[in-house]
Amino acid sequence: MPKEPPKCRNGHKSMAFSRRRVLRLFAGAAVAGVGSRVVSASAQNAHRHGMSAFGDLSYPSDFPHFNYVNPKAPKGGVFSQIGPNRQFNQSFQTFNSLNSFILKGDAAQGMELTFATLMVRSGDEPDAMYGLAARSVRISDDGLTYIFTLRPEAKFHDGTPLTAHDVAWSLATLKEKGHPIITQQLRDFTDAEATDDRTVVARFAEIRARDVPLFVAALPIFSRAYYSKKSFDESTLDIPLGSGAYKVGRFQVGHFIEFERVKDWWGGDLPVSRGQNNFDVVRFEYYRDREVGFEGFTARNYLFREEFTSRFWATRYDFPAFRDGRVKRNVLPDDTPSGAQGWFINTRREKFKDRRVREALIDAFDFEWTNKNIMYGSYERTHSVFQNSPMMAKGKPDAAELALLEPFRGKVPDEVFDEPYVPPVTDVSGQDRQWLRRGAQLLSDAGCTLKNGKRILPNGKPITIEFLIDEPTFQPHHLPYIKNLGVLGIDATLRIVDPVQYRARVDGFDFDITVERFSFSATPGDSLRTFFSSQAAETKGSQNRAGIADPAVDALIDTIIAAKTRADLTAACKALDRVIRGGRYWIPHWYKASHWIAYWDVFDRPATKPRYFRGIPETWWYDRDKAAKPEQKG
Repeated sequence: MPKEPPKCRNGHKSMAFSRRRVLRLFAGAAVAGVGSRVVSASAQNAHRHGMSAFGDLSYPSDFPHFNYVNPKAPKGGVFSQIGPNRQFNQSFQTFNSLNSFILKGDAAQGMELTFATLMVRSGDEPDAMYGLAARSVRISDDGLTYIFTLRPEAKFHDGTPLTAHDVAWSLATLKEKGHPIITQQLRDFTDAEATDDRTVVARFAEIRARDVPLFVAALPIFSRAYYSKKSFDESTLDIPLGSGAYKVGRFQVGHFIEFERVKDWWGGDLPVSRGQNNFDVVRFEYYRDREVGFEGFTARNYLFREEFTSRFWATRYDFPAFRDGRVKRNVLPDDTPSGAQGWFINTRREKFKDRRVREALIDAFDFEWTNKNIMYGSYERTHSVFQNSPMMAKGKPDAAELALLEPFRGKVPDEVFDEPYVPPVTDVSGQDRQWLRRGAQLLSDAGCTLKNGKRILPNGKPITIEFLIDEPTFQPHHLPYIKNLGVLGIDATLRIVDPVQYRARVDGFDFDITVERFSFSATPGDSLRTFFSSQAAETKGSQNRAGIADPAVDALIDTIIAAKTRADLTAACKALDRVIRGGRYWIPHWYKASHWIAYWDVFDRPATKPRYFRGIPETWWYDRDKAAKPEQKG
């Protein structure tokens, strides 16, 4: 989640996959052949309760529950919030659809709660998954076929069985008609076949991404019978038939949506579910104005808030309910990679093709002034796409990084082989003359002359920039920056559009510069393609906002995906980080390695937070004793 104000909010981190060499992953990654392929005897006997990118699993086959839950947590009550994260076509500010797995429409947040998946992630391991709808998985020796055995008790909310035929249909449909992010990440998934009601075989390309099987196991399972009478790829407000812990309850388009706990859910007592899904109702509220949203929290219109605005955190928590203890605040550590946030420059546009022009835009932004005067000194500067992680490049490249980078010498900036790029540190004046002079020189070097106070491109056209956002909260951060760009002779404007128009323009790459935040899991893989690959640069709806199309980037992504060890993965990520930072594709913003949370004191939670998830609301529960306390006044 972007910190201050968010554009893409931090929730579960993005996964990534790619091709290149076949990985023989042991306890958790691969696919075995059936049908035209021969499944080895060892694969036939290797029933695994979980899987991970490198085969390591912390939990044994007989584990009773995850370590970060309270297995005796009571059920009941309501959890309500402004949703902190979104996926695929979901929107932060409104919704007009309940189909969140296609490109069309703006879907409601939380729709993933209604669908079961083959496996679910562990919150205290980098990428391990354990069985939900799938009781076990068998993996072929060549790592190209996964055979999932489904639980006989799995069923949809209407009582019909959830079968292998539903799984195979869901995977095929998502590959063909799903959101572009899904279809891109499924390109190394070839097909799925139900050999009987309880066995589904998933096959993968011979040269496939390491973590594509993990992505497949985390995709929603749809009812084939339900969609035999409905079109899957249409935006709709019809409540879909699910099989998860929750189903859609009341909703009002653009205002709120509730998910009701399925009290007799077939998966409720599984090890991966115990101590979780504790609220009877999980509700998402929508506010288009962040100020109004905060007032809604103080009035108890919703009960939980993750704070993303430093001004609110520093100055607004002085209302009566906070002073008398009815509202609590906490700071939770965020040990996951913080990723990249910033103004992303659309390099598809001719005026941004020159790297020197893009660097001049970076030099004009005074982060130190913005952090001090607008954000109360709450943040640190973002440098890397793998910020706050071991995958972030620091210092000169080591031998492993150099070996990966050497083939691209002369094709990438020379700095890639030296210290990685970091944005300037200013004098906190708001208009640091040193860096503005340097930006002006870079523009001149790029052939952008100054004429009558206006910066002119080599083609004779003036440089103009439209910053595109969908909410007014970010205005204070833009205006001083726009003023600095004016000093360089660049005419820049800020345009605020409604969320639907914003999504359409961003998905269609119809913008100059926009704010974005993204982050990756501790084991990034194929999703790196959707953010940085040449293919994604041309795919509408992809997350490659900057339009990065660099053969060196493509090759390094493939290397990351083919990494056989975590050490190899880390070295390849550092090399990729150096090349991307060398491209000057975004004006870096800021990050904070923590979660600011506030909540009405009606909840309780486990003593241990999962390392890789926020764990809210999944592991929290409603405390009836706290809720029953008489409300104080004043």
